[in-house]
Amino acid sequence: MNRSRLAPGAGIVTAPGDRPVLRTSEGEFLRIDTGHVGPGELVDRLTEGEGQASSAELDRLIEAFEEAGHAVTEPRRPPLTGRTVHLLGDPVLTEPLARFAAAEGAEVHPVTADDLAGLAGRRDTAVVWCLDSPVPEGLWDEADRLPARHTAWLRCHREGAHAWTEPLASAPGDVTAAHVRLRRLAATAAHRELAAYWAGHRTPDTGPHPTEPAAALIAALLIADLIAWASGGPHRGSGLPARRRLRRIDLRDLTVTEHPVLPVPEVAPLPAPTARTAP
Repeated sequence: MNRSRLAPGAGIVTAPGDRPVLRTSEGEFLRIDTGHVGPGELVDRLTEGEGQASSAELDRLIEAFEEAGHAVTEPRRPPLTGRTVHLLGDPVLTEPLARFAAAEGAEVHPVTADDLAGLAGRRDTAVVWCLDSPVPEGLWDEADRLPARHTAWLRCHREGAHAWTEPLASAPGDVTAAHVRLRRLAATAAHRELAAYWAGHRTPDTGPHPTEPAAALIAALLIADLIAWASGGPHRGSGLPARRRLRRIDLRDLTVTEHPVLPVPEVAPLPAPTARTAP
């Protein structure tokens, strides 16, 4: 029989002369009513202590910890266990991302743009494409079709001194790269200039390219989105869900700002002009 242990991030704090307190993984402090159970017995049962004390009251107390999620019997599984992550793009960003994804339990594979069509429809699979440059027109069109077949799609790119991580898309109706472009064009008065910039009508790139710390930060933010996708919910501690969050990372000082972004609904085409009969 597996013994219960405190859940990762949880701990028991004993202030001098006071009853033990549980510090939850969320940082809350909760007083523990141990009843007739000695605090040392409880701590021994929930840690690596040598105590083997057992009683019906102690067993009920341990069960209450388990039901509340403050104690576990199984070792923690990495959050991306059972998920496959396919990576493509520039190594300065994909290499740290590959290391982080593997450390979190994912099966990681490098792919090329030609492989994307064969990945569509694979559930528990994410495609992540990272560019150390603006996105050429049409480059992400094929990948934008992945969420319609329930394959997750995540991406990042750099424009000058800013890197952008776009919302993770994993289901029909999620935010695609095309949606982000339309939203960004609609949000700026310089929409003609921004469109020209994306189309390549610009001077040669002068950087700054991501440094090792910057690349690690970008990779960590993308991993947070993948964990949220794998868990089926928003990542803890974030104000916006991964599927509606556009981030901008300033590569000069590593500040991160978040912006909400929604899908762009499809609209019917304008009706064809009606031929007019000359009087």
